[in-house]
Amino acid sequence: MEVIPTQKSFRNYMVFWSGQLFSLLGSMVVHFVIIWWIQIETGSLTMLSLGQFFYFLPMLLAMPIAGVFSDKLKRKNIILVVDSLQAYTTLILIILFIFNVANVWLVFTFIGLRSICQAFHQPTVAAITPSMVPKDKLSRINGINFLFIGLIQLIGPALGALMLQFFTIKEILWVDVITFFIALIPLIFIRIPVVRDNSEEKEKNGFIKDIKVGFSALKAIPGLIILLLMSMFINFLVQPIGTLMPYYVNVIHGGSEFEYALITIFLQMGIIGGAILTTLKKEWKHKIELTFFSIAFIGVGYAILALIPKGLFYFIGINLMTMGLTLPIINTIYQTILQTNVAQDKLGRVISIDSALSMVISPLGSIIAGPIAEIIGLSSLFLICAIATIVISLSMYFFTNIRHVKYNGNITLESEILEV
Repeated sequence: MEVIPTQKSFRNYMVFWSGQLFSLLGSMVVHFVIIWWIQIETGSLTMLSLGQFFYFLPMLLAMPIAGVFSDKLKRKNIILVVDSLQAYTTLILIILFIFNVANVWLVFTFIGLRSICQAFHQPTVAAITPSMVPKDKLSRINGINFLFIGLIQLIGPALGALMLQFFTIKEILWVDVITFFIALIPLIFIRIPVVRDNSEEKEKNGFIKDIKVGFSALKAIPGLIILLLMSMFINFLVQPIGTLMPYYVNVIHGGSEFEYALITIFLQMGIIGGAILTTLKKEWKHKIELTFFSIAFIGVGYAILALIPKGLFYFIGINLMTMGLTLPIINTIYQTILQTNVAQDKLGRVISIDSALSMVISPLGSIIAGPIAEIIGLSSLFLICAIATIVISLSMYFFTNIRHVKYNGNITLESEILEV
């Protein structure tokens, strides 16, 4: 059953979304201080890799199940439950730090539990959007969403680094609990539409059958399988940046949490710039070309990152800012294609399956990044991954039929169907 958004539902969405931004801020602060704590506590590339591994693997395993729940249960209740569980796990970690019994393996467990909560939260929120936002506003709302997420991700590391100067980690973790309650208030009072599966089969389906329905809807979108393969390769190749950046800053370039926050802020400034661009631009032409060449551009920035001389943190930051500029453009185009081409009662499954497939080799990338960097050096690993990113993105564009798939301004498809 398709739900037709109204102006009232749109206003409710903006209230709901505002609360979620506060929750995201708390999560960003906690993520920053936890990752920096692992770097300072262990000083190990392998331990940083394990931290990313324990984030990606539980999310990957949980997302297909989460998508089924998102389409079968009330989405408002799902968000209430998983956000509450996430705040509860943070409270437990605070207690462990208070009694000085926290260690890196308990922190890994904490990361994994939060990852499972995020696996349910992300596709549910994404599936809610088209049921509350009118279609003519959807693309811009996605752009605005990336803009504000970028702002939060800009503020989060800076706030985390500042708080580390004055507070202990157990005190900073309270930020996550406080922002949970701020997000809870609007969530309780607004109405989120309930979307029911209106298929001909009325019997209860098992998880496997539900997931198969999601796969069928996924495969029905021309070109999406190629984009998914591209996403899988790139997610694998960029893992060393996300996983080993604290080591890159602290050991390779001799920086502190201030420099780590600084370059993270530069990256988010780029993301904000890209998000502003997607918000102002109503329609993107040449969507496929823009996506693949933007990925190749990210690969060039990746290579520069590997070659920057020691201690040039502002240059590192500017390079990351130019890389970050392209991310909202790629993500907004892709997200809008999904939201406008998949039935609302299947959207949760499709988004979760899409996310799971995109991340399927990310745990492998995160777990092997540290040990490989120990052997060949972090800069060499960055350079190899950068070259591979450029080669794979350009090869998939020029040597597959993806370049022939076109999308009109309202994301309706033109003629050619990919054979995969």
